[in-house]
This record gives sequence, structure tokens and C-alpha cells, in this order.
Amino acid sequence: MKVGCLNNISPIGLNQFKKNYQVSDDQNQSDLILVRSFNMHEYNINKNLLAVARAGAGVNNIPLDKMADAGVVVFNTPGANANGVKELVIAGMLMASRDIVGGINWVRENKADEAILKTIEKAKKAFSGTEIQGKTISVIGMGAVGGRVANACLDLGLKVYGYDPYISEAAMKALKPGVELSNDLDHLFKVSDFISLHLPLLESTKYFFNQTTFAKVKPGLVLLNYSRDLLVEDEALKAALDAGQVKTYVTDFPNHFVANLDHVIPIPHLGASTEESEDNCAIMAAHQLMNFMERGDIQNSVNYPNVILGEIAGKQRLVILVHDQDHVTESIDRLVRQVEQFVETSVSKFKGDYGVFAFDFKDMVPEKLVLELKSLQGITRVRTI
Repeated sequence: MKVGCLNNISPIGLNQFKKNYQVSDDQNQSDLILVRSFNMHEYNINKNLLAVARAGAGVNNIPLDKMADAGVVVFNTPGANANGVKELVIAGMLMASRDIVGGINWVRENKADEAILKTIEKAKKAFSGTEIQGKTISVIGMGAVGGRVANACLDLGLKVYGYDPYISEAAMKALKPGVELSNDLDHLFKVSDFISLHLPLLESTKYFFNQTTFAKVKPGLVLLNYSRDLLVEDEALKAALDAGQVKTYVTDFPNHFVANLDHVIPIPHLGASTEESEDNCAIMAAHQLMNFMERGDIQNSVNYPNVILGEIAGKQRLVILVHDQDHVTESIDRLVRQVEQFVETSVSKFKGDYGVFAFDFKDMVPEKLVLELKSLQGITRVRTI
């Protein structure tokens, strides 16, 4: 089983693979692929490719529908780098509240001054700031990172609001008492000294902050964006910064326009750039790929439904990936019904148009059945385990 790496992947993660998995430089013949930031939109999907694992959360660099149509399951690793991002959010809050960067730059510019310790006492007034304790922050998006940010801010003495209409029960349980959930965005805009964005980039979230939104915020807002640059509309941001409506914009995704604005703290996409985060993401991705290959388990997929099948209840497992629920389900049922006396268990699940069928057989899966399934229109992959 060949595993191709399109980026440098943590050796600790690669070492998770068992002996029958071969990490290969031949990306065009890989059965599995590990990727971080490599742009796969023009990538040629070879016929052997079964799965792609993104060692990170964002998957904008992967053509999800194209992969799904080719029967390639795409995984990501949500939460594996959450602590690294959380810590950088807190650092961004501190840098925006106190001009630490400006002070450091001043010292470097005046390092030749032998009396610098005395000169500092006069110069430091230009870099004074405010404390974050007692301020109000709204965390928009309460997933793996947002929840940790909210809890950390509570510990630092801030008033903390959280906004997420789709927050999971597990995420709610992980929040510390004192984090107040609200669905009133206008109120949060009005009262927040800090707003931290932790949203996926979707059509519904693109330009979440725009001219209309900026007009509603508390003047002097510090806006933190560690998610994606397109959550914030560039020209509207410039106008809000120029007017003082936004005091400082902290971003881990500084595009060319934003990098040239005043009152911006541009961070070069360092959120998950810690040894621990890279290790955690790679470990999680490796295990997801192995579980998929060895059991057909699909966990943290972004283009197929999640299906945890566990150990095989019988001698062999048949896994079918499909596109087009309405037409293919009946055909699969008709074919499997012919050998149903040999079927131990069955599972089917859909995510939009893409679905997974899994059957555990008491004996070996009939080769005739496999061939008939592969001939059906709407079947993207048939695999026996």
C-alpha cells in the first residue's frame, strides 16, 4: 500500500503506518495521500487513489466534489491543531492591546544607543496600551478552536460570549461555566472589545465582516481572524480601520491588500505551525487512513458520510461508495438480495448525494456480485476488505 506525501509530514505521524504501508515519493501511483497546503485542484487523480488525508482542518486546497466523483474519500483532522491556534489567538490579543511589536522594533532600531536603558524610559510612553482583563470578547464559531479560545479568555478575566447556531452537544459540554452563548449578533457587535472569528469559509460565511457589519461594531474593536482571509471584505476593512471603527486587525491570513494596511498585525499563517500541532495532525491523519483501508471506517470525512464500522462481523467486508442516492440504492438492494443469506450485517449512510454502503459477509464476497456492482451507474468505488 503506497502512501504519497504532497508536503512535508511529521515523521512521528508517518511512523504510525504499519509495515505493509510504504511511504513513497511516487505521488502518481499512490493509494493514499497525505497533504497539508499543496493545491490539489489541478492534481491528476490516479486510478489507484482511495483516500486523501489533510493534516489540518481547512480543505480549500482540495477539490472535494471531484475527489468524491472519483470515489476518493477526503479526511481532515479537526481539533488536532486546536491548542496551537488557541495560543496564537491569545498572543494576538496581547499584541493588539499593548504595542509589543512596536516596542521591540524601537529597541532594535536604537540598539546602538549605549544609554538605551535611560532612553527607553522616555520612549516607552509611545507603546503603552491596555489590559485584556475585564474586557469583552465574542467568539464567532464554537468548534474545536473557538471553544478553547472562549475557555482561555474566561480564565484571563474577560467577559466571554460565544456565537454558533450549529454548536454540537459535545462542544457545549466542553465550555466552562461563565461562557455565555448568544444568537444575537447585533448585540455582540455592540458590546465586544474583541471579536475572534473561527468559521469555515462557505458561501454563507464569505465576507462575514463587510461594510454593513463593521458599521454595527463597538468603535475601537480588535478583530482577530485565524480562519480564512475571505471572511473579511478587504475594502470594508480598510474603511473601518481608517475610521477607527476597528482599532486593530489581527490576521493569520494576510493577503497582499491587507498586508499593506496600517493597524494590521499580519501573522504568516502560524496558527498550526507548532511541533505538537504538526505531530498531532499527522498522527490523526495516518490512523484515519489505516482505519479506512483495514475496516472501511470513515471518520472526519469532508466529502463522504462518516461511518464507523468497527471489526468485520464475518469473513469479508464489502464497501461501496456511491453518487446519486435515488437511482443506485434500489439497484444495490436488488443485487445484494440475491446473496442475502450470506450477509451478516449491513449499513448505509448518505451525505448529500454521496453515500456509503457496507456489508459484512459470512463467507467471501462473490466475485460476480463485485463485478455487477462495478458496472452500475452511480457507483464510484467497490472494495472488499
